[in-house]
Amino acid sequence: MGILVLVFVFISLAQHGDAHGPESCNHGGGLCRMGTCISGEYLAHYCFEPIIFCCKNLPPSTTER
Repeated sequence: MGILVLVFVFISLAQHGDAHGPESCNHGGGLCRMGTCISGEYLAHYCFEPIIFCCKNLPPSTTER
Protein backbone atom coordinates (compact mmCIF):
# COMPACT_ATOMS: atom_id res chain seq x y z
CA MET A 1 0.00 0.00 0.00
CA GLY A 2 2.84 2.39 0.84
CA ILE A 3 4.42 1.82 -2.56
CA LEU A 4 1.16 2.77 -4.30
CA VAL A 5 1.03 6.03 -2.36
CA LEU A 6 4.65 6.79 -3.27
CA VAL A 7 3.98 6.09 -6.97
CA PHE A 8 0.88 8.28 -6.90
CA VAL A 9 2.77 11.18 -5.29
CA PHE A 10 5.61 10.89 -7.81
CA ILE A 11 3.21 10.85 -10.78
CA SER A 12 1.31 13.82 -9.36
CA LEU A 13 4.48 15.85 -8.90
CA ALA A 14 5.84 14.96 -12.34
CA GLN A 15 2.66 16.11 -14.10
CA HIS A 16 2.08 19.27 -12.09
CA GLY A 17 2.51 22.70 -13.65
CA ASP A 18 5.73 23.98 -15.17
CA ALA A 19 8.11 21.27 -13.95
CA HIS A 20 11.12 20.58 -16.14
CA GLY A 21 12.54 17.56 -14.34
CA PRO A 22 15.97 16.86 -12.92
CA GLU A 23 17.61 16.18 -16.30
CA SER A 24 16.92 19.70 -17.50
CA CYS A 25 18.22 21.16 -14.26
CA ASN A 26 21.42 19.10 -14.20
CA HIS A 27 22.23 19.81 -17.86
CA GLY A 28 21.73 23.51 -17.19
CA GLY A 29 24.31 23.50 -14.38
CA GLY A 30 21.82 23.46 -11.51
CA LEU A 31 20.88 21.16 -8.64
CA CYS A 32 17.44 19.97 -7.59
CA ARG A 33 16.79 20.89 -3.96
CA MET A 34 13.80 20.24 -1.77
CA GLY A 35 12.17 23.17 0.01
CA THR A 36 14.51 26.08 -0.68
CA CYS A 37 17.72 27.09 -2.41
CA ILE A 38 20.76 27.65 -0.21
CA SER A 39 22.65 30.90 0.22
CA GLY A 40 24.38 31.94 -2.99
CA GLU A 41 21.82 30.23 -5.23
CA TYR A 42 18.65 31.33 -6.99
CA LEU A 43 15.52 29.53 -8.18
CA ALA A 44 15.97 28.91 -11.93
CA HIS A 45 12.84 26.76 -12.38
CA TYR A 46 11.17 23.73 -10.82
CA CYS A 47 12.35 20.12 -10.98
CA PHE A 48 8.98 19.02 -9.56
CA GLU A 49 6.60 21.87 -8.84
CA PRO A 50 5.84 23.12 -6.18
CA ILE A 51 8.33 21.62 -3.69
CA ILE A 52 11.52 20.64 -5.53
CA PHE A 53 13.43 23.57 -7.00
CA CYS A 54 16.19 23.78 -9.59
CA CYS A 55 18.77 26.01 -7.94
CA LYS A 56 21.70 27.59 -9.75
CA ASN A 57 24.65 29.53 -8.38
CA LEU A 58 24.39 33.29 -8.41
CA PRO A 59 26.84 34.91 -10.80
CA PRO A 60 29.72 36.68 -9.10
CA SER A 61 29.00 40.34 -8.53
CA THR A 62 31.11 42.70 -10.57
CA THR A 63 32.10 45.86 -8.77
CA GLU A 64 34.46 48.33 -10.31
CA ARG A 65 36.52 50.74 -8.25
